[in-house]
Amino acid sequence: MDSMAYNPPAASAVESAEQPIQTLIGGGFGAVSKSLEGVSTWQIVLTILVLSITYDQVKYIWNKGSIAGPAFKIPFMGPFMESVDPKFSKYLEKWNSGPLSCVSVFHKFVVIASTRDLARKVFNSPMYVNPCVVDIAKKILRPTNWVFLDGKQHVDYRKGLNGLFNRKALAGYLPKQEEIYDHYFKRWIELSKDGKPRQYMGEFRDINCAVSLRTFCGRYITDEAVADISENYYKITAALELVNFPIILPYTKTWYGKKCADYVLEEFSKCAKMSKIAMEKREEPQCTMDYWVKSMIDSREYEKLSAEEKEDYKGPKPMVIRTFSDIEIAMTIFTFLFASQDASSSASTWQFQILADRPDILAKVREEQLRVRDGDPYKRLDIDMVDKMVYTRAVVKEQLRYRPPVLMVPYEVKKAFNVTPEYRVPKGAMIIPTTYPALHDPEVYVDPESFNPDRWLEGGEAEAATKNWLVFGTGPHVCLGQHYAIMNFMSMIGKAAMFLDWEHMPTPLSEEIKVFATIFPQDDCYLTFKERMPLEKPSS
Repeated sequence: MDSMAYNPPAASAVESAEQPIQTLIGGGFGAVSKSLEGVSTWQIVLTILVLSITYDQVKYIWNKGSIAGPAFKIPFMGPFMESVDPKFSKYLEKWNSGPLSCVSVFHKFVVIASTRDLARKVFNSPMYVNPCVVDIAKKILRPTNWVFLDGKQHVDYRKGLNGLFNRKALAGYLPKQEEIYDHYFKRWIELSKDGKPRQYMGEFRDINCAVSLRTFCGRYITDEAVADISENYYKITAALELVNFPIILPYTKTWYGKKCADYVLEEFSKCAKMSKIAMEKREEPQCTMDYWVKSMIDSREYEKLSAEEKEDYKGPKPMVIRTFSDIEIAMTIFTFLFASQDASSSASTWQFQILADRPDILAKVREEQLRVRDGDPYKRLDIDMVDKMVYTRAVVKEQLRYRPPVLMVPYEVKKAFNVTPEYRVPKGAMIIPTTYPALHDPEVYVDPESFNPDRWLEGGEAEAATKNWLVFGTGPHVCLGQHYAIMNFMSMIGKAAMFLDWEHMPTPLSEEIKVFATIFPQDDCYLTFKERMPLEKPSS
């Protein structure tokens, strides 16, 4: 019987190899299961929470190193609630706390560079940083938008965009802009007929939105679309208040902002399609889209020429650029609106308030405006006239220094960045160069907290301080439209000075600064307008 006993077959090589693993897994799970006996779900959740908070704090303290900033952070969200209702005084505290300071909001570690030289270093370090605005911005503007690109991709875009704000293009934009000034000046006179001061910050947002849309899209965008975008664009700005909030939740500010952005992109895509049709017919360019599309067509036609034909080409040779799709054009034009809308609204609000409160400066603007028009107040604006507005330009540049619309420009760190010899910003963090401290530096500007246009005239200290002039940034992402913006402010305030009288009703909040993407008077600027002379030339 023993010889007849059953002998199981020897284990295969695979089974032999698997056995220790199975034993380990079984034993491991068994051990874990045994160790968790009597432990409640809440205890497990609490343990995970404590470990997560500890990790969040340790990571923040490690990233913070020796720079200024809170010793500890509010778990996970950090000072997120401050971004919902930002205070200028808090920004000042942060800038004054040290050349580098930090916070951590949700998943993002943020470093603030507060000195002129550190801000310039960030602006001029494309190998290490890339513009990012806030997390939601990529969802609103689209991740493939040219402002988020770098290297060759960014250069390819910028190459074709540089000509959109040259002297010829700027001259072509002026007639439409002046029509919009006329329309809104008439509206403001009507709004003020009851003599009651009203808040004009919203009106300045509307006029600048209309100017931008007509400049960028010309006749292709309908009056209805202009009205809709002007009315709803603030939702896009409001969406960006939620700094580093990682997701878009239905029926929140970010959700409404995204819906508005989608509508703008759709309208701009339609305009791009119409612009291509018009430029293929060789119609005269009327707007930013036209100039860009024309340069694409010129480049395409030039590339078709033989080597001999290129050699014999008469006139300036076209810039060789690729043809961009309708949606690429729409996304790019949207960034122009995005960059200009809030900043120009801020600048216009402060300009009208500042000049109303300083009648001596307004009188000098009026004198110059009549002089550059050769004594004829009804002479239509042209680029040569703008060139002669030396004092008006000084007023505009002083306003941009005194109340800079853009306080900070967020960048994302692409790889660890030694911003100083002592401190390295970690990859994935956000670093924010600031503009305000450089523009209010008492070592550069005499009495920087006063409004003094003379500092920009011959012999003044301001024009020589080019390193401090960070209103439009610097480096590879410097604002393309800076000359256009200054021209628009000069033209608007110059024409208003000729044809309008306006009064500002100061309140205790008039000089307090409100932060809403850019900066505005806390009370939204109470004004009344009257006709100084008829906007339309009386018939003889």
